[in-house]
Amino acid sequence: MTPPQGPSGARKSDRALKAAPAKIALSTVSVYPESPAAAFEIASRLGYDGVEVMVMTDSVTQDPSELRQLSETYGVPILAVHAPCLLITQRVWGSDPWGKLVRAREAAEVFEAQTVVVHPPFRWQREYARDFVRGLKRMADDTDIKFAVENMYPWRAGSRELAAYSPGWDPRDEDYPHTTLDLSHTAVSGTDGLTMAKDFGDSLTHLHLADGSGSAKDEHLIPGRGNQACGEVLEYLARRNFDGTVVIEVSTRKATNRAEREADLAEALAYAKLHLVTPE
Repeated sequence: MTPPQGPSGARKSDRALKAAPAKIALSTVSVYPESPAAAFEIASRLGYDGVEVMVMTDSVTQDPSELRQLSETYGVPILAVHAPCLLITQRVWGSDPWGKLVRAREAAEVFEAQTVVVHPPFRWQREYARDFVRGLKRMADDTDIKFAVENMYPWRAGSRELAAYSPGWDPRDEDYPHTTLDLSHTAVSGTDGLTMAKDFGDSLTHLHLADGSGSAKDEHLIPGRGNQACGEVLEYLARRNFDGTVVIEVSTRKATNRAEREADLAEALAYAKLHLVTPE
């Protein structure tokens, strides 16, 4: 069979491919229950471009000096900081949500990272939620760090949906300068990931690459193991010459040993590299 030809008559299989300038990072949460140090070690061994630090309840992720030491030891830069926005991190770096973002920004500046990932406020954080959109714009005036708001999803209790976030779980409903697309979260919300990527437009500066099956559980599967448009989103970003960060944020907690965990993370990295290309 003759391979299909492009408009110029050249065979597609013969056409040169160009990789997008995006960097591929490993989230420290992707190695859980192993330590943040393991994330740096694995990222170095597998050839990731860097790591994203998710600030959690363990002391290492909260300490910029320890993180910088890990970065220097393994030769792996810290490309992004995920602010402590989860329910389990409500007391990490204090209880003031704006104070958390200031500390995340300061850490990112120490690391010379590009991005701080932030979730929309919870509805019970009323004052924070009321000023969230305007407040982020004010903070952006004081730094080159990009505060990229992540898409979340409705919470469900049986057949009921709970509005847990304010202004809302979908960043498209607000005017955010920078956004993070999470493809495990699109699975939970029932949103088309490629459509959301296109709707974000130029605000899309950060991608959490994972997969999901469409259940109510935030699964963070290895990309390609669910039903989300992971490959299509990466190819779309490649066509856009995306120069942000693609972060492998997956769950490997079911891995029975280090070798199995590394195999999963190597597969995720290979998937990202395979799809982050476009015909030159």
